[in-house]
Amino acid sequence: MSATDDSHATKPTHLDPSALGTREYWDDAYTVELANHAQSAEDEGTIWFSDAGAEERMLQYLEDLADEGRLHKEEEEGETTSFLDLGTGNGHLLFALRDDDWEGRMVGVDYSRKSVELARRIGETRRAENEELRAVQFEEFDILAGTPGEWLGAGFDVVLDKGTFDAISLSGEMDAQGRRICEGYREQAEKLIKKGGILLITSCNWTAEELKEWFVVDGGELEYEDAIKYPSFTFGGKTGQQVCSLVFRRKTAP
Repeated sequence: MSATDDSHATKPTHLDPSALGTREYWDDAYTVELANHAQSAEDEGTIWFSDAGAEERMLQYLEDLADEGRLHKEEEEGETTSFLDLGTGNGHLLFALRDDDWEGRMVGVDYSRKSVELARRIGETRRAENEELRAVQFEEFDILAGTPGEWLGAGFDVVLDKGTFDAISLSGEMDAQGRRICEGYREQAEKLIKKGGILLITSCNWTAEELKEWFVVDGGELEYEDAIKYPSFTFGGKTGQQVCSLVFRRKTAP
């Protein structure tokens, strides 16, 4: 794996706004999933990008980093890798990390109160079934407009985004500078990552090159490090893949 210092002066063309970029859409969606979970504890809701196996590939990538000694699943010399899941939804990605025996601090945040309620209920159910399972913390937080609580601490070793930047990119809202609100995402996400820590982001709306243009910018604190491999397909003479997952590292020095 090698890092580069590429920077980009331009941004990709914005996506057309969609209902998937609104809080109301996600509140409604998680209200339904809450009702489903209440009827059957085994129904934990949607696993995003499951058809592409994105979650499994993200988990395997993190496992590989642990095998290389770059992340710590169990306590080593007083350290364990900490995780923050941005736009956690039902919390499935963090629960999957717990199932894979990652012991470090885990926090999932979402701007949908219903999402947080669902994730907490699932967490309670899982711990009732396995008292030795370490807890996962879930908090209501809007990355673009909120102030982090005590849960932020000194930041996180790994920040995860599985479709959250995608959803924000579909919002038609504008910020105080007259920009689409997705343009403020990178700067806010950087503050949540420890220096030297990583952002692992998965997208189905943006190509790898477009994600680099969004996240590696002049004056920014992120540098591109790696990409997870997915099966590719060729259509109309062009080769691509259904989703992409990129790793960006927060610089340790300006």
